Amino acid sequence: MTAPALALVLVFHYVPVLGNVVAFQDYDPYVSTNGVTAILESPWVGLAQFERVLADPAFRHAVENTLVLFLLQLVLYFPVPIVLALLVNSLLRPGVRAFVQAVLYLPHFFSWVLVITVFQQILGGAGIIAQTLREHGHEGFDLMTDPDVFPLLVTAEGIWKDAGWGVIVFLAALAAVDQDLYEAAAMDGAGRWRRMWHVTLPALRPVIALLLVLRVGDALTVGFEQLLLQRDAVGPGAAEVLDTFVWWTGLRSQDFSYAAAAGLIKGVVGLVLVLSANKVAHLMGEQGVYRR
Repeated sequence: MTAPALALVLVFHYVPVLGNVVAFQDYDPYVSTNGVTAILESPWVGLAQFERVLADPAFRHAVENTLVLFLLQLVLYFPVPIVLALLVNSLLRPGVRAFVQAVLYLPHFFSWVLVITVFQQILGGAGIIAQTLREHGHEGFDLMTDPDVFPLLVTAEGIWKDAGWGVIVFLAALAAVDQDLYEAAAMDGAGRWRRMWHVTLPALRPVIALLLVLRVGDALTVGFEQLLLQRDAVGPGAAEVLDTFVWWTGLRSQDFSYAAAAGLIKGVVGLVLVLSANKVAHLMGEQGVYRR
């Protein structure tokens, strides 16, 4: 039963890794009749492509934007699913809990096109808030095209779309908590907040540590489709991140070796971040992604 899933992972994740060899070439897809034989016939240039990438101001600017968005999402987005899980878990009536969960999960199934359209209709220059302000004699605004607030806008879109979906993991962890612990704490005089601090949060700690390690490892991936759709509205100065940089330099400009080198640098840095964050998790007494 797992064979089809493993085949998909092999074909779409591991086989393409072999294509990273073009990062060490001056790859020309037209030197041969197909892309595979073109790899064999393209000249080798060693680390020249990596030197080009590291010396490119556009690449450094993309890294800077990526790190800014990552830090914002880590501070503002990461705690939201935890808080929502605690709130949902505190609901006693099953019907109310099921309704709240359905409302929270629903935006996850919306495409980024629909999510950005919703925000455009609310926060755009022709959105409902701007129109209401103009009708009452005030000056309107257009947050969807403002580069200064774009990082906060992207973070807000991500929270609305995916924070509810992230609740699932934390609710599963809370479901495994022994209810006797809550009863014992209540008998000892612990109130609601004390029970949450001494029972609920310690139960969530291993899951929080695991997801935090994975999130740090994914620091250089902050949302390709979401940013690409809004890139023209705010300009590449605000919306250019590593993923969109690789897209524009690789597929649009057809500089495949340069884009492959940039993507390989991103992958190596991501691996180092995962290992480093996992080491910190071990020092804190948590398992992390893997055991010592």
